[in-house]
Amino acid sequence: MYSTPFSPAEARAARARMGLSTVQVAHSMAACGVPVHPDLVAAWEQGSHVPSEPQLFALADVLWCSSTTLMGVEPRTLAEHRLARQLSAERLAYRIGMDPAEYRKAEAAQQWDGDLRQTRALVDALGLSLRKLVGIMGRGEELAGHLRSAIDGRWKVHVAPVAEIVVVNETLVGDALRTMHAEFAEFSERYMGHLVARNDDSRLKEVAAERSAYLHRLVDHFWELIGDVGEEPPFDATGR
Repeated sequence: MYSTPFSPAEARAARARMGLSTVQVAHSMAACGVPVHPDLVAAWEQGSHVPSEPQLFALADVLWCSSTTLMGVEPRTLAEHRLARQLSAERLAYRIGMDPAEYRKAEAAQQWDGDLRQTRALVDALGLSLRKLVGIMGRGEELAGHLRSAIDGRWKVHVAPVAEIVVVNETLVGDALRTMHAEFAEFSERYMGHLVARNDDSRLKEVAAERSAYLHRLVDHFWELIGDVGEEPPFDATGR
């Protein structure tokens, strides 16, 4: 069962910075529409209880800090990115046009299967880059698999599935895959050239090491070729 991430130490530090008692925090949270007992605030800071999502949001408002600060972790999952934006699952589901139950199912599986319109709205709501979204969707390995097959085979057949994963137009994806295919082919040609020429083993090992390093950075290199579009929200304010 999913539990809201929470750092008792960060909560204590945030309250100390504000100079508030647990009683004052509880009163302020009640004013925000989230009534709690001062003993519960103390229990959060002691680590014996964890606030609910509405309590986390109200506590962050009262302590004048971000939800991320109180979570004590940098957002890694879809749920944590949502919490960082102080959005309930129902509110976010409404914003992206998805049934709340389906959205919660996506969070639980840490995979994203929304359509293009929903993906556009999700990226906008959570302030993500395409590159981060792919990882959060749980499709990083799927992307890597397509890239490995593309550079060592028929790259064109992988354009459409890669474009669907990364939510980038097929022309840009095709350009990147064509470049990577050519680069990888060059490694093979150089290796075979040294092999046929019977060059010393050290040079063969150098080429093999370069090839291995290229494969290790395959996904990173793909995003480098995609360029800025992979590091920024992919849609402008009009949603185009």
